[in-house]
This record gives sequence, C-alpha cells and structure tokens, in this order.
Amino acid sequence: MKRSVLSLSRATGRITSGARVLPSFLIAGAQRCGTTSLYRALAQHPLLLKPVLHKGVHYFDVGYARGLHWYQAHFPLRMSAGLVEHRYGSRALAFESSPYYLFHPLAGERIAADLPEVRLIVLVRDPVERACSAHAHELARGYETESLLEHAIELEPERLAGAEEAMRESPFSLHHSHRHHAYLARGRYADQLDRLEALVGRERILVLDSHRFFAEPETAYDRVLAFLGVPHLGYPLFERHNGRPLPRPVPRVLARELRDHFEPYDARLVRWLDGEPSWRR
Repeated sequence: MKRSVLSLSRATGRITSGARVLPSFLIAGAQRCGTTSLYRALAQHPLLLKPVLHKGVHYFDVGYARGLHWYQAHFPLRMSAGLVEHRYGSRALAFESSPYYLFHPLAGERIAADLPEVRLIVLVRDPVERACSAHAHELARGYETESLLEHAIELEPERLAGAEEAMRESPFSLHHSHRHHAYLARGRYADQLDRLEALVGRERILVLDSHRFFAEPETAYDRVLAFLGVPHLGYPLFERHNGRPLPRPVPRVLARELRDHFEPYDARLVRWLDGEPSWRR
C-alpha cells in the first residue's frame, strides 16, 4: 500500500511539476554529521517546506539523468507555498537534505547551474568519529563487507582509485565505493568546501559544527534562520536521529593515526567555522 501511495504521489508530482517550487536551500552534507536531525528541526518551521515524499531527493548526485521536472515534482505546489506566505507574512522556502551532494564530484556544478540562487548548509563532525560511524552504518546496511574499520581504510585507496575520473567521463554513472566506502575522503571537509566555494561563493554556504549543534541546538538554529533570512517563530523540538552505536571501540593506535591524518584538513576549517573545530580544542 505504501509503495502504491508513493507511486501515485510521484505520478501526480510529475504532472504538476511546472506548478511546484524549487528549493531555496539544501542541506548538502556531510554524511553521518547530523543532517537528519537538522532537517527534522527545520521542517517544523511553517515557512520551511520539506519535500512532499521524503527527506533526500538525491537528484544532483545519483538522479540527475531524470531531469529537472522530475526533481521539481518532489516539492510543494506554488499555491500551497503562497497560502503559507500569506498566513505568516514572509516568504516560504522549500528545501531538502541529501548528504552525498557535498562529496559527489559533479553535484556542486549541477546545483550551481540549476539553482543559481540556492544556499547550502553543511555540517561537519570530528572526522575520526564520522569515519567510524560511516563504517558501522554501511556495515549494517550490507554495503560494506569488511567488519574491521582498519581493513576498510586500508582498502579505500584501491576502492576509490579513478572513481572521480570515471564519474566525470560517464556523468550519469554510479560508483558503489565512492558512495559507500569513502571513510577518510569524506572527512576531508575542507577540500569539498573549497570546491563548492568556487562554484557558488562563500556567502551562500553556512558550515555548522555538529558537536556544537547537538550541545546548543538553539544557537545553531538561530544561525540557520539568520542565514536564510527567515523570521523566528519559536524553537522546534530538537531530537537526535539516525544515531548508531559502534560495533566495537576504535583501537587507540588507529584513532591517533586518523587524528594525525585529518589535522591539516581540520586546520583549514577555521575560516569556515570562525574558529577551531570543537574536536580539536
């Protein structure tokens, strides 16, 4: 029944896509950094309109071949947005959250071309913790076969070798390891942010430290609303979503090696966070 309802909703969305809004901002990543928790908090604001069907549309990464009309079909009707705007006296903004956008080599270019005024929100987390969480996540979903994180990290260079080049040569192709096995590469946030900055400009990117978001969600929420130019209508219910316990503690030697590996990348986050990342203090 659920599949039938979704199928009907998608069909209706495609028929009416021209009468629907496009997103004004995206939560673009990073994976396992609290994107779902931020999405759920923002979705409680009456002027922030989430996709009709599900959180992440994944258009600019793995669904781009479907075309912009397919993407637009996922968002509310302009009429609905207009009613909300009339009620609250301010512009309504549609949004979605697809954390692969930050890491996908073509997503930024596509976003800049199709949504030239869009704003991007990125969350960053201790990259060592992120790598451990991502490994546990992929293992639980069956996308990872190596039960030990250290073995998966050893395989990462081989698994990702030539991935970006192949994806650029065949723009609509999918690369399993690039999406599911990039434990270290996805934690080099500064590289990904620099690529986005060149495409959309620094002023349209907001970077949040996810540790601070969970510690003081009201402060982070205020920053997001100010960044978007949306009026404050009270605080939502803040909850933590998609947390997953690690199957075992990370060996101390490995944790130290990873922390050393990420140190130069973390240092480059200072200008994005207006200070040192919380996990480096």
